[in-house]
Amino acid sequence: MLERTLKKDRTEVTFVLPADIPPGPVSVVGDFNDWQPGVHTLKARKDASARSRSHCP
Repeated sequence: MLERTLKKDRTEVTFVLPADIPPGPVSVVGDFNDWQPGVHTLKARKDASARSRSHCP
């Protein structure tokens, strides 16, 4: 799931998955981080989800 928050000078995009699906580490990759796994890793949260937030102009 994606969550988008509009700010005055940028957009925040949060990527959300259930914490255990898929098992193991998960990264968001794309042009914004030169397709480098591990730069935007989803972190487990208390609500049983895993999230990573990125900022876009």
